Amino acid sequence: MLVTMQELLKVAQKEKFAVGAFNVSSSALLKAVADEAEAANSPAIIAIHPDELKFITDEFMAYVLERVEKSPVPFVVHLDHGSSFEDIIHAIQVGFNSVMIDGSCLSYEENIVLTRKVVETAHAVNVAVEGELGTIGNTGTSIEGGVSKITYTDPVQAKDFVEKTGVDSLAVAIGTAHGIYPKGVAPELQMNILQEITAKLDVPIVLHGGSANPDREIAEAVKLGVQKINISSDIKFAFYQECRRVLSEQKWWEPNQIYPTCLEATKKVVRFKMNLFDSIGKADCYVRRGNKCL
Repeated sequence: MLVTMQELLKVAQKEKFAVGAFNVSSSALLKAVADEAEAANSPAIIAIHPDELKFITDEFMAYVLERVEKSPVPFVVHLDHGSSFEDIIHAIQVGFNSVMIDGSCLSYEENIVLTRKVVETAHAVNVAVEGELGTIGNTGTSIEGGVSKITYTDPVQAKDFVEKTGVDSLAVAIGTAHGIYPKGVAPELQMNILQEITAKLDVPIVLHGGSANPDREIAEAVKLGVQKINISSDIKFAFYQECRRVLSEQKWWEPNQIYPTCLEATKKVVRFKMNLFDSIGKADCYVRRGNKCL
C-alpha cells in the first residue's frame, strides 16, 4: 500500500526502528526491493534520484506506483536529492508522494528560502518534504554526488532550520558519504552529533550514504533515533557483481536466465539492511483505516 512519508516515519519513530530507502533505477532492482519487503513483512521506501528518473523515464513511474499500491506492506515513493524547485515540481507531477530538496551546498539562508518554498508547494498537494543540512561526502562511485570535505550538521542550527522551513524530515551530516568507500577507507560516524540532534528535534532524522558503513554504527544510529536510511550503492553493487559472474560463466542472453541469481543477491542485501534497521515484521505496526495509516 502507498502511504505518506509522515505516516511511515511516525510509526518508525514510535516503535524505534528505521525504514530503508532503496534507490531503484531499473525494473529488476524495483522487483528485488519490493519482493523482499513483502517477504520480510517490512515497510520500505522506493527512492529514485533525478538522474535515475531521467534514465528510466516518467512512464516507468506508472509501474512503480501500481506495484506498491497493490502491495500488502507500506511503501513510499520518494524523490532522492532533488536539487532544484523544477526537480520537485516534475516529481510531483509524475506521482512521487515524497520529495527531498537538497539545498545543502547553498548558504544557510538560501537553503532555508528554497526549502521553505518547496514545503509550501508540496504540502499544498499532500506531498512530504525532506530537507538537508550539512553536507554528505562523496566517494566518487555514486550518482548522488557529495563533497570532498563534509560539513557536519550543527544541532542548534538544525532546530532553527526545521522551525523556519517546516520540513517533515531532516537529512543530517554526521560523517557518511555516498557510494562504496575505497579500499582501506573506513568512515567514523560522529554519534555525539547525532545524539545532540535527536535530542533537539521532533521530526524524523534521515541518514544518507548508508551503504558500506560499519554495521555496528548504523545499528547504533537507529537506536539513537534515525528513522530513514538511504541505501543505493550496496544493492546495485550486489546486483551487478552477480551479473558479471553469470555472464562470464555462461553464454546466455535471455533476461530470465541471467537475472534470477542477480535478484537473489540483491534481495540478500535488502534483507540484511532491513534486519540491521530492525524493520523486519514491522509492517504489522501499520493499520489502514479509511485513507490514513495509523
